[in-house]
Amino acid sequence: MKKLEIIIKPEKLEDLKEVLSTCEVSGLNIVNSMGYGNQKGVIKTYRGASYNVTLLPKIKVETVVTDSIAPGLIDKIVDEINTGNFGDGKIFVYDVEDAVRIRTGEHGEEAL
Repeated sequence: MKKLEIIIKPEKLEDLKEVLSTCEVSGLNIVNSMGYGNQKGVIKTYRGASYNVTLLPKIKVETVVTDSIAPGLIDKIVDEINTGNFGDGKIFVYDVEDAVRIRTGEHGEEAL
């Protein structure tokens, strides 16, 4: 199993949810966060004054999928979310040793 940690711009959340639902992802966790990547923030102008905004709003979506689904899902996310601009986000992929459904005690892919 693979855990996907997907960090995106907030305005892309609905697009991402649509991609996940078409790929039959059974669950996800969404967290509001602030951060920056290579661009180290942006310079904004307000009433003629420029100021540096170093922490930008982001959304972190976490999901666990089977090994067979992960590569295709990642490709589809990149195709749909990519705008070609800085700050589009990142996908981190982790190996998951086990998953346990607390209600039934099921392990592994059955718990997803």
